[in-house]
Amino acid sequence: MAKTKRKKTKVQTDVDSVYFLKLVIVLILGSLWLKVGNGHSWQLPLPLGLAAGLLVVRKERLKNDRKIMYGVLLVAMLVGFWAPFGIYYVV
Repeated sequence: MAKTKRKKTKVQTDVDSVYFLKLVIVLILGSLWLKVGNGHSWQLPLPLGLAAGLLVVRKERLKNDRKIMYGVLLVAMLVGFWAPFGIYYVV
C-alpha cells in the first residue's frame, strides 16, 4: 500500500490581544452619537456608531464572539447616549 499525503489545514484562531482590540473598537464605535440641535431647546441624537459597529460585528466569524460584541455594542450605545461626549452639530 502506498502512503497518501494528506494536506494539513491550518486552523485560524484569534489571539487574545486581537479579540480584546476588537472589543475596544466596538466599544468606541458604540459610544459615538451625532447630536443635532440648536443648543437650547431641542436635540436629535442619531446613533451613528451603532450603525458602524453593526457593520463591523457582522464580519466576525464565530457566532459566540458576535453575540458578545453585540452586547458590548448595545451597552456602549446606552452609555454614550447619556455621557457628555459625541459629535455635536448646532444649527
